Amino acid sequence: MGNVQSVHELMRYISKMNRENSVCQFSIPGKGTFTLVLQEEDDKEPSIQDDASANPALDQMMKESKKQYEKDLGHSTKGLLDSLSSEDYIHDES
Repeated sequence: MGNVQSVHELMRYISKMNRENSVCQFSIPGKGTFTLVLQEEDDKEPSIQDDASANPALDQMMKESKKQYEKDLGHSTKGLLDSLSSEDYIHDES
């Protein structure tokens, strides 16, 4: 187990991980001890890109979303929640 003093040190630990060396324990002063476990990607699981390639509507939606993000037209979850008031929720009076 090593003490991590910088992001670069942590990335060095992570970059050395592989199938045989899949567990890394490290300590961050003032935070505590961490155990990092490498889980290999499952090649059988379809990626989001695979799903988009198979579904033209999803592909188009992702492209439009990316354009809006690049134009800073998106809204954060916090912004959405902050914009809601109690009147925006359905109230069951029963």
